[in-house]
Amino acid sequence: MPDTSPAQRLDRLHRWAAECHGLPSHAIRLRLAAGDASFRRYFRLTLPDDTTRMLMDAPPEREDSHPFVAIARRWRAAGLPVPALHAVDLDAGFLELDDLGDTPLQHCFAGNEAPDTLAWHERAMALLHELQNRAGPDELPAYDTTLLGRELDLFPEWCLNAWLDLAVPPGWETLREALIDSALAQPVVSVHRDFDAMNLMVANDRLYLIDFQDAVAGPISYDLISLLCGRYCRFPPARFGAWVEAFRQRAVHDGRLPSTLPPETFLEQTQAMAAQRSLKVLGIFCRLTLRDGRAGYLERLPHFLAHLETALDGLAGHDAFRAWLDETFRPALTARLAAAEEAST
Repeated sequence: MPDTSPAQRLDRLHRWAAECHGLPSHAIRLRLAAGDASFRRYFRLTLPDDTTRMLMDAPPEREDSHPFVAIARRWRAAGLPVPALHAVDLDAGFLELDDLGDTPLQHCFAGNEAPDTLAWHERAMALLHELQNRAGPDELPAYDTTLLGRELDLFPEWCLNAWLDLAVPPGWETLREALIDSALAQPVVSVHRDFDAMNLMVANDRLYLIDFQDAVAGPISYDLISLLCGRYCRFPPARFGAWVEAFRQRAVHDGRLPSTLPPETFLEQTQAMAAQRSLKVLGIFCRLTLRDGRAGYLERLPHFLAHLETALDGLAGHDAFRAWLDETFRPALTARLAAAEEAST
């Protein structure tokens, strides 16, 4: 039977952690460390010798932690930097993990063109190569037509209909089909699915992967796009193109991409992937606001709209959708955000 309140779950988590270490409850300390866009909460556990661990509280009626545990074990066995699992109770939804500190990668950024920002992106791309080279995708769910389409449909359902009260635009179905086809044409690798700076922790000057429970077997460019077109930075086309080409060359060298794939074709595939992800995020952020009552997501919508516009500039066709985006969607978004801000003051 589910616990009826966060306080009850916290008390149960406290007792579980103490039992895992053979200690009385009063001998350990727990404090809230973080929450995320799901129903998971994270608490920092401090043991009597001042060793710290991270406790994940994922109510099983709302969050299935089986994929996280299975992937964590496989990826760690493959030599990837993921937190070790020290205790697991999937029935309760409790996990004890390594404490990786409080520094997600975006805290190391100092502006789009700062040397440290660029260097950390280079390091993150190196980690992405490791992920794709070491972790086979065979045991992951497929990032197939159904899933890609379901993600794209978040845009008309939650951003257009639920938040802006706009009709589905001309050219939407054509664009939707083209983006799915482009994704499915790419080689299949292990895809973290949210390889954004917030899910890369910096500990002891090393990057670690977290929040990988939604990993799938899918397009090789998806995680690259998650990083380069994420929520914290926007890079000029020349830098973006140079990074995409460097990624392509390394992937060809490692055997993840065929040497016969022209650079311009892979660049276009990454732009299509960027458009797919931007549309998905626009829908998800509206859903998090409207359905889940989460704050702090609406102000990020213009950032991802800019990602979407840049991505579409790199794709041929879709003129009707592009015109609608400029003439109808952007003004409606601007007006709705202004109204929401005014209502909150």
